[in-house]
Amino acid sequence: MKKIEKKVADAYFKERTRNIIIYLIIGFLASFGVVLFAEPLSEITINGFPFHYFMGAQGAIVIFILLLFVNAKVSDSIDKKYGIDENKNVQLSAGKSVDH
Repeated sequence: MKKIEKKVADAYFKERTRNIIIYLIIGFLASFGVVLFAEPLSEITINGFPFHYFMGAQGAIVIFILLLFVNAKVSDSIDKKYGIDENKNVQLSAGKSVDH
């Protein structure tokens, strides 16, 4: 595995941490934010159910699954941006064993 300069590594982890914080905020709003505004949102219906009930039962889970896919795609693009290639790491470590 190649060495990464501290400045580049700091920028990489800062970008990754920022994205994780954004995902956590979206997840929090999907699960708890909808409950805080349940009364005004009860006028909106999805499949005959009030919006806040739908989000509690199914919507939050769907949003979390979507966030997993978004995180995977964004993480791959960030890795490529900073020159971190999973396939290259596998090639470099092929045939090496770690003693535990």
